[in-house]
Amino acid sequence: MLHHDGLFSSESVASGHPDKVCDRISDAILDAFLTRDPQARVACETFAADDKVIVAGEFRTAERADFDAVRAGADSLVRETLRKVGYRDAATDLDPDNCDIEVRFNHQSPQIAGAVDASDGVLGAGDQGMMFGYACDETPELMPLAISLAHALLVRLHEHRTDGTLAFARTDAKSQVTVRYRDGVPSGIDTVVLSLQHDPEVSLEHVRRDVTRVLIDEIVPETLRRPDFKLLINPAGAWTVGGPKADTGLTGRKIIVDTYGGACPHGGGAFSGKDASKVDRSAAYAARWVAKHVVAAGLARRCTVQLAYAIGRAEPISVGVDLHGTGKVAESRLASALPRVFDLTPGGIIAALDLTRPIFARTSAYGHFGRDDPAFTWEATPRIEELQRACA
Repeated sequence: MLHHDGLFSSESVASGHPDKVCDRISDAILDAFLTRDPQARVACETFAADDKVIVAGEFRTAERADFDAVRAGADSLVRETLRKVGYRDAATDLDPDNCDIEVRFNHQSPQIAGAVDASDGVLGAGDQGMMFGYACDETPELMPLAISLAHALLVRLHEHRTDGTLAFARTDAKSQVTVRYRDGVPSGIDTVVLSLQHDPEVSLEHVRRDVTRVLIDEIVPETLRRPDFKLLINPAGAWTVGGPKADTGLTGRKIIVDTYGGACPHGGGAFSGKDASKVDRSAAYAARWVAKHVVAAGLARRCTVQLAYAIGRAEPISVGVDLHGTGKVAESRLASALPRVFDLTPGGIIAALDLTRPIFARTSAYGHFGRDDPAFTWEATPRIEELQRACA
């Protein structure tokens, strides 16, 4: 963690943020491939600006017909995804029915395919790199408090936008929560920043009043606020134009929002649009799975796990553990115990977490971790007792 005493901030962005829309499109394409071929190889990127959406990537399926079918349906899938997000107007965000969509699908490189899917049947890592997982006891879901609250604000904003309670809210929004720490423990919420796109006919005063009453008071109760608590709603003023009309969007540009809000290091790899043979995604999920087990097992109050891989190799190059001075077991003992409890090869991770299912579009907004969703298997902790025995 980057702090012990002082302030720490994390942000989240709504599903209508242009980068998040691109993440969702890329993951929707991934799900479409996995629905037809659970062993498909997918690396999909999406770019959005003004009224233009470009979807491109490298793919491999066992049957050419599956590749052709997804490519043929990509235009309709993109438009459907834009509608689900809530885009509707070329003047203020993007018109799903009339925007320009360009699809460029290529086949996966045979060299990469040969390195990853070895002839002996052992799945190698889809690339080199390092991935981090994190867990702490600040919240029931074992996530840092700042990012949990930042996500919660936008999840509830989405609910109130769709149920009509905050009908003036549009799809684009950002939140930021600042927590004050004392001796490494949260002592209260210092600042909340919330910027949301809204209908132009609604005044800024109306937006601020209703959002405070309906949303802020619900998610950030008085008991969590410091005496000098500060609330900033649309601090730059009115915001009526959002999505790709206001700013370009690109897959993979919100990696800190997707993970722990900056509370631990990040290896740099994004998740969305990648199948689980890419350890950028699957090993990051596994690292969270392992770190959450450590904290849930009572072996530490805070845990960072680092995994590193070489392309084409199955076993991780390194497994590192940092308990941030909160451990009840030696870090060296824990690091040696982890590979005995968890198979951290790409094939082992995919099997344990069931990562060939088409469940990834739902991960694309409000974070990949700390979510109460049965599909997020990396949030379950079924091996607590086994880990405790291995560390004894």
